[in-house]
Amino acid sequence: MSARIALVIAALLLGACAARRPAPVGDRPAQPDRDTVQSEAPKPVEPAPVDKPIPTHTVKRGETLVGIALQYGLDYRELAAWNNITNPNVLSVGQVLVVAAPAGTKPLAVATPLGTTPLIGPGTPIEARPLANTPNAKVEPRGQKVPYSDRALAQLGAADPGAVPPAEPSQPQVVEVPAPAEPAKPSGTDREDVDWMWPVKGKVLSPFSEASKGVDIGGRKGAPVLAAASGRVVYAGAGLRGYGKLVIIKHNNTWLSAYAHNENILVKEQQDVRKGQKIAEMGQTDADQVKLHFEVRREGKPVDPAKVLPGM
Repeated sequence: MSARIALVIAALLLGACAARRPAPVGDRPAQPDRDTVQSEAPKPVEPAPVDKPIPTHTVKRGETLVGIALQYGLDYRELAAWNNITNPNVLSVGQVLVVAAPAGTKPLAVATPLGTTPLIGPGTPIEARPLANTPNAKVEPRGQKVPYSDRALAQLGAADPGAVPPAEPSQPQVVEVPAPAEPAKPSGTDREDVDWMWPVKGKVLSPFSEASKGVDIGGRKGAPVLAAASGRVVYAGAGLRGYGKLVIIKHNNTWLSAYAHNENILVKEQQDVRKGQKIAEMGQTDADQVKLHFEVRREGKPVDPAKVLPGM
């Protein structure tokens, strides 16, 4: 009986020891710190800027470079340069032209005129020249150092009456610098406003319409045609069918005006003109009667002149 009790107690003791056996130790991954997780979080990637497509124009039968430039309010020279066109009079039907400045297009650099002497300014290196040797000039021993004072300065001046005073520095020679050549002016400015006037006074033969793109004004042959506003002549010639002898003036990067059917053209391309300046004489080239066909265009789109010009 006592042996059986001893066996039961021994079994209980063994069970208790087994229950208290330590848990196995293993390598557990360390929990990342919250701040570390936030700092290591990938930053959002900003989308790359999307380049706007350059507008294009497909050449149709009968179109000319001058006419296409007029449609978009451009100088035909710019249009030719953007499309590597060497002969503005040769276009192919179906040819695709860009009608805006390609990316990376830079204005022409202005060369520095020859013979121009640059002015000395901050940061300009100046040549260091040795002082001229003055005979009989005495040099103090290098080891002598006297604290500065008015008295010491007077004593030094009276110490050697035979000493030759240092020569006064020569006055810098004034050189007149020629004014640099005026850089080439752009054909337009960024200003939106234009000071308008009517180019001729006469009876309106045909009002503005989407088909005519302008107004026809009657008059006598040889009457003066005036610039409706100041600007630059971007075309002067007879290369646009239906317009006869034509003058186009670009007033800024937004507005231009066109004067058609002239008898004589009195201005040249790339010439600056002022408001009210005589640019042509009325005629009937490529027209059935003497008249001026006058157009105003905003970014190439025809606008009724009566809505932007003062009363005639």
